Amino acid sequence: MAGLDKKTPTPTEIKLHQKSRLLEISFADGSRFELPCEYLRVYSPSAEVRGHGPGQETLQTGKRNVEITGIEAVGNYAIQPTFSDGHNSGIYSWDTLYDLGSRQEELWAQYLARMEAAGKSRDIDESQRSAKGSGGGCGSGGGGCSH
Repeated sequence: MAGLDKKTPTPTEIKLHQKSRLLEISFADGSRFELPCEYLRVYSPSAEVRGHGPGQETLQTGKRNVEITGIEAVGNYAIQPTFSDGHNSGIYSWDTLYDLGSRQEELWAQYLARMEAAGKSRDIDESQRSAKGSGGGCGSGGGGCSH
């Protein structure tokens, strides 16, 4: 999912719908995808999520209500969103976004199966929230991370 393939169409429009927590992307070939913020967050191309090689992925839990709070352009080939849980290290190339859009059903089913197998939840674990407690608001409520 990384890199830039000359065959991948470029986006013609990218819209963030904050109320529905969707990133809508239209591509030059006519493809249009509505990618939920949660989906983009759990499939972040960052090393924090993907690891540094196969089998090193970290299952992302408690991301059901995550939002995108900002988006920065990265050259003419990618975007870098900031999520409400403070995550901002994923650079989403056009190839990555197109792949996530075209394989959304398959990848989402894989994610849900991994969550179920691990006995984890898409909702925030309240015991983890209170354990992080007064540390500055990362992932709690919506103010983002103040560090």
